[in-house]
Amino acid sequence: MPLSLRARFWRRVLRRLYNKQLAEIADNRLREANIAAFSRYVTRGVRIQRLESAGCPAAWLGPEGTTADRILLYLHGGGYVSGSINSHLILCLPLTQVLRRNILLPEYRLAPEHPFPAALEDAQRVYHWLLAQGYAAHNIVVAGDSAGGGLSLALTLALRDAGAPLPAAVVCLSPWADLTLSGESHCRNASFEPALTTEDLRRWAAWYAGSTPLSHPLISPVFADFRGFPPLLIQAGSEEILLDDARKVAEAARAAGVDVTLSVWEGLWHVWHALGRLAPESEQAFQEINAFLHQHGV
Repeated sequence: MPLSLRARFWRRVLRRLYNKQLAEIADNRLREANIAAFSRYVTRGVRIQRLESAGCPAAWLGPEGTTADRILLYLHGGGYVSGSINSHLILCLPLTQVLRRNILLPEYRLAPEHPFPAALEDAQRVYHWLLAQGYAAHNIVVAGDSAGGGLSLALTLALRDAGAPLPAAVVCLSPWADLTLSGESHCRNASFEPALTTEDLRRWAAWYAGSTPLSHPLISPVFADFRGFPPLLIQAGSEEILLDDARKVAEAARAAGVDVTLSVWEGLWHVWHALGRLAPESEQAFQEINAFLHQHGV
C-alpha cells in the first residue's frame, strides 16, 4: 500500500529537521515542551492527570468517560537519554482514544546522569505500584517505542525472572533491542531513515550501559531467553535502521514458544507512530494494536 501524501510530507520535514546531525540531549529535551503544546492542539477529548507513581513523575491519559480498569503502561522512547510525558503526548493521546483504555505514562530516570539499571528499576517500581493500586496483571499491557520498546521487553523479562505476575501482553513500536548495533539494517536502511542515526545510537548506548556489557539481555533483549513471555506484538518500519532489532526479537521469542506477531510496515521509518493524528498510517498502526489486544482477550 503506497504511503499517504501526509506521511510523505512529514518524512521530508523530518529529514530537514534532523539533517543527519548528532542530536544534542539538551536540544532534544528542550524541544519536548513545544511538542506537548502542539499535541494537545491536534488531539481533543482526552483527560490528562499528572501524578507521582512510585516516585516517578507520570500522567494518566484516557478518553473522557472511560472508567475501565484495563491499563496500558507506556514506556516512552528517546534513546534512554531523552523523552518524557511532554514528548510522547502526541503519540499517546490518539493511542488512548483508539484503544479506549487508560494509559499510564511515567518518566523514568535518564542517562547519562542515571545509567542502567536506573530506567529498568523505575519501570519495575511503577509496574508494582499499579499492582498495589489494585490493578490486576491480566488487565495490564506493557508497551513502548524505541528505547521504551526495549525497556518493555526488559521489564517483562525481569518480572518473569523475579516470579512476579506478568502483564497480559507486550507491544513494541520500533524497539531498540540490540544496543550492540549488530543488525545489518543499520547499513541497509541508513539512506532511508529520516530521523535516527547509528552514530547517535552508539553514543546513547554507551551512556546508558555504563560499565555493563552492551550484550546484557536486560540491556539488549535480542540476547534474552523469552520462555514464558506473554503474547507479543512488534511493529517496525521497512525503512528503519532498527528493523533487524524487531526481527531478531521476534525470532528469539518465537523459538521460545511465545505467541509473536511481527508487523513490518512498508515504506515507513522509526516510530512513525509519533506523527499521531498527522498521518493516517499512525492511526492504522494503533488500530492494529487494538485488534491484537482484542484477539488475545486483553
